[in-house]
Amino acid sequence: MASPTVQQLLDLSGKVALVTGATGYLGAALAGALAEAGALVVASSRDRASAGSAATALGGPEAGRHLGVALDHMSEASIAEGFAEAVRRAGRVDVLVNNGHEPLVADWRTVTGAQFTRQLSNVTGYFLLARHVRDHAVGRAAPASVVLLGSMYGMVGSYPDVYEGIGPANPTAYQVLKGGVVQLARHLAVYWAKDRVRVNCLSPGPFPGPAAAPALVERLAARAPLGRGGRPDELKGAGVFLAADASSYVTGHNLVVDGGWTAW
Repeated sequence: MASPTVQQLLDLSGKVALVTGATGYLGAALAGALAEAGALVVASSRDRASAGSAATALGGPEAGRHLGVALDHMSEASIAEGFAEAVRRAGRVDVLVNNGHEPLVADWRTVTGAQFTRQLSNVTGYFLLARHVRDHAVGRAAPASVVLLGSMYGMVGSYPDVYEGIGPANPTAYQVLKGGVVQLARHLAVYWAKDRVRVNCLSPGPFPGPAAAPALVERLAARAPLGRGGRPDELKGAGVFLAADASSYVTGHNLVVDGGWTAW
């Protein structure tokens, strides 16, 4: 049998990909990448209208057919309803990119116990939605790929001086959350391998959004060996790789895209 070409390995034609938080800074780029690679994308957001707009904006071979669903991954009921709607409208889900994230501004100085606990509920949502995908794949006797969005801050602590004088420190609860996401990928990968469900983590480094303070952008850039922050399009290749057959022998891995930040 002839070996597949690189183009075939990265081709997502005929696949359905569910992307949570698809209206966000990085989520939109990841959803766009999967669409460009040929997937029919189901874009999710807590707001149905926003999800629909994000889906309409997607291109690729399935342009005009992408779908938007309402899904709040902080609500178990919403997760179940949103996933069921995605399957009902798209027919199936082959790829999940768990990207949605409820933010937290409070740092270690001011965070309450309730805020800390709620932040950790983000990883609960990642798990519950991933389990829906696993059960759906097993029921179809089909393979699936699950990609969880981690962070460099799930691997290393943040430099206090990067944030000093600009605003709150990077939230402690966020770092604990992202460390949990990295470990969740490892744990689920070994339990679900026999089901042909691959689970990996994609951990961005400094990708400051357009609303970030210029001083913060400058300080983050100074800490990265490449000397700058990342652009959303620089996650696209990694996202497609983990979703597609190009990574068919990769599971339980944390793929770090951080400009060298964690190499120091």
